[in-house]
Amino acid sequence: QVQLVQSGGGLVQAGGSLRLSCAASRRTFSSAAMAWFRQAPGKEREFVAVLDYSGGSILYADSVKGRFTISRDNAKITVYLQMNSVKPEDTAVYYCAARFGTTSDKSSLYPYWGTGTQVTVSS
Repeated sequence: QVQLVQSGGGLVQAGGSLRLSCAASRRTFSSAAMAWFRQAPGKEREFVAVLDYSGGSILYADSVKGRFTISRDNAKITVYLQMNSVKPEDTAVYYCAARFGTTSDKSSLYPYWGTGTQVTVSS
C-alpha cells in the first residue's frame, strides 16, 4: 500500500550529519519529481528540497542551502537527503513526496507521500 518508504533519521548533535532515504515501490517513480518537506512541532509543513527526474533541476529552501543536498538514484528508484552541519532548528519530522510534473515547493501539488521520519538535533 505504501508507495514511498523512508529510512534514516534519528538523533544527531548540532554540526553533525545525517542521511535520509526514500525508496519508491514502483519503477514509474523514476520519472517523477521527488521532494523533501519537514514539519516541526507546532509549525506548518515546509519545503526543504526537490529535484526533477533527471536531476537537472534542483530547488532548495533558503534555510538549508549550502548544508543539505538532495540526490536520486533512478536505478534504485530512491531519493536521498544528505544533511550536513545540522542545527537544532532542523529538528522535525521529514517527509518525502513525489509528483509526476515539474519541480515545485508547494506541498499541495504532491499526491504521493512517505510516512515521515523523525530527525532530532541536539545542542
